[in-house]
Amino acid sequence: MSVISRGFGGRGGASDPRVPPGQYVTHDFPVLSAGPTPYVDTDEWSLDLTDVDDSRSALSWTQLMAKPIEEFTVDLHCVTTWTKLGTTWRGVPVSAVLDDLDSEAEFALVHSYGGYTTNLPVEDLLDGKAWIVFEFEGEPLEPVHGGPARLLVPHLYLWKSAKWVNGIELRHDDEPGFWETLGYHEYGDPWLEQRYAGD
Repeated sequence: MSVISRGFGGRGGASDPRVPPGQYVTHDFPVLSAGPTPYVDTDEWSLDLTDVDDSRSALSWTQLMAKPIEEFTVDLHCVTTWTKLGTTWRGVPVSAVLDDLDSEAEFALVHSYGGYTTNLPVEDLLDGKAWIVFEFEGEPLEPVHGGPARLLVPHLYLWKSAKWVNGIELRHDDEPGFWETLGYHEYGDPWLEQRYAGD
């Protein structure tokens, strides 16, 4: 049975143009997750990659660190209505992770340690839109925030940025992930307030 941490509620809006409708600004970094926090050592961490033809490969932590690494600053928007502005991260662009696959996939199902999944169009993972991140504000990413590595897709609500990422399954079809099967929106654009199915 899943345990859902506290914080899935909201407060009023904000007038800052960086803040999507229905969001408020927080200076904290709330911890919201479904289930217990996995603790994964980097020596044991791997990212499994599955293409549409079921061919499989994997990246170790050492191989991930050998990929191009970027430092960048983005705003985060959680479906529970908080927004955190100007967060700084280091990570590997998902484009660099997938560059050897040359896949024809249109969708991805992202997997995490602990069994969490979320679905995204592949185009939302490429061209500087998404990263596998391992540092936040100059420090190694804490396990409660998805460390040692999480997906970060800042232009979508944060539930699409799977914590504790350990796999990317490329697909021709769009298979709903954990929250999507429970009624959350398939896409999750915060500027369109795509929180729930039908929004």
